[in-house]
Amino acid sequence: MLRIFAATTALFIFWLLCSGFFTNGLLLSFGVGSCALAVWLGLRMDVIDDEGQPIHLGWRVWLYLPWLVVEIVKANIAVARLILDPSLPISPTTYYVRASQKSDLGKVIYANSITLTPGTVTMDMDGDKLLVHAVSVEMIADQDENEMDRRVTALEVQT
Repeated sequence: MLRIFAATTALFIFWLLCSGFFTNGLLLSFGVGSCALAVWLGLRMDVIDDEGQPIHLGWRVWLYLPWLVVEIVKANIAVARLILDPSLPISPTTYYVRASQKSDLGKVIYANSITLTPGTVTMDMDGDKLLVHAVSVEMIADQDENEMDRRVTALEVQT
């Protein structure tokens, strides 16, 4: 029941932001109806589940996202420095990273977080090993401390 409410609310907020109708009662009721219909169809197709709507992560997501945004900004600056350097010190490399997450969702969040940071792309996931491509060897040093792995593992821990 909580997933139904969360999905309907999220869809309605998205509809409200896209439509821009905040005062017309008839249009608002059409928005609620269309969101409820979409959720009902999603339930009939069995696509509203833990993976598609990970509300069980709860408040921990709001601690992880600001840290991830800061890491993305720092990686953007590092990639911009590489590109703007006249000698273009790019040294593409691939390396393996171990994912300490227990759930598939945690591993996917970790792999996507690596991909979101500019200069690195997760190319393959085999069990708990991730194959990552980096634009330069210096970006591997950032991954060696494995702060991202620790934070994603903390994100997936059930309370």
